[in-house]
Amino acid sequence: MADTVLYELQDGLATVTINRPEAMNALDTATKVALRDAMVTAKEDPAVRAVLLTGAGDRAFCVGQDLKEHLGKLSEARESGQGQALSTVHEHYNPLVTAIATMPKPVVAAINGVAAGAGAGLAWACDFRILADHGGFNTSFAGVALTADSGASWTLPRLVGQARAAELLMFPQTVPAAEALTLGLAHRVVPAAELAATALAFARTLAAGPTVAYAAIKESLAFSSSHSLVETLEKEDELQTRAGASADHWIAVQAFIAKEKPKYTGS
Repeated sequence: MADTVLYELQDGLATVTINRPEAMNALDTATKVALRDAMVTAKEDPAVRAVLLTGAGDRAFCVGQDLKEHLGKLSEARESGQGQALSTVHEHYNPLVTAIATMPKPVVAAINGVAAGAGAGLAWACDFRILADHGGFNTSFAGVALTADSGASWTLPRLVGQARAAELLMFPQTVPAAEALTLGLAHRVVPAAELAATALAFARTLAAGPTVAYAAIKESLAFSSSHSLVETLEKEDELQTRAGASADHWIAVQAFIAKEKPKYTGS
């Protein structure tokens, strides 16, 4: 894995850090490949029970596409008349966002500054977003004459509604932390000095929780957004059967009866 993405697994929590602070954690090709591979690894590793995604430094979570690198690729594509400068969407962003959104375990974004463009899209694909009080979101896409990618056209309307999403995408501007919290773009806003500890404690709580149940909750929410009530009830039956057969359910019920705190195994 490239040194522009750091990956650490401890006590069921995989911490993934975009490590280009000098470039405000912009996504060049090497970083996109490493980040995509890190998320796929976390998704497939049964030892991982929760994921914490953050950026290095205190200026930015991720400002999206590295436009300096992109300009070079764009120039080459225009001069040669061949290739697509934005093939990165299907090569990197789509599988990366899919891995985050469909991961059968919770993903927490610790947003340590601005999240812009694809950086905002990555944060919105996560299950939880804890934002430093000096941070914020900016869609950025229309500012460089592009449409939304990294899932933003799907996640953003579900967070703020169709009309506000259109405004944020067509008139990109930074949404500061307090407004982001009001709009539902962030779950919590904390002082910058407390972000790392708060996000880590939050993610560790999830990593110690009932993993099978969390996976079922994520799946049921995704399913219900595009299916009828009848279909959703059937899906709930299927998922509850799965959760009810888990070791964690047995542990939880026993602990409840004994008035003890359950110690989940994640299975």
